[in-house]
Amino acid sequence: MQIENGIEATRIDGAVWRKSRRSNPNGNCVELAGLPGKGVAVRNSRFPSGPALIYTPAEIAAFIQGAKDGDFDDLLVED
Repeated sequence: MQIENGIEATRIDGAVWRKSRRSNPNGNCVELAGLPGKGVAVRNSRFPSGPALIYTPAEIAAFIQGAKDGDFDDLLVED
């Protein structure tokens, strides 16, 4: 099976989805799964069978480093 952006997340055989320990207890979070070939799939936990976005290891590393550096802090919404 070809794994590409927009694939139904439940169609990714063997995917072990996980979320951050800091995730919202109400289930509103992002889940990630490592893929064969070293890619990473990302899905919305509220829609587990919905589409998954597929990223390369370099793309995920850049995102994580940007989050650590505060590059996205201006997008946070205060409740």
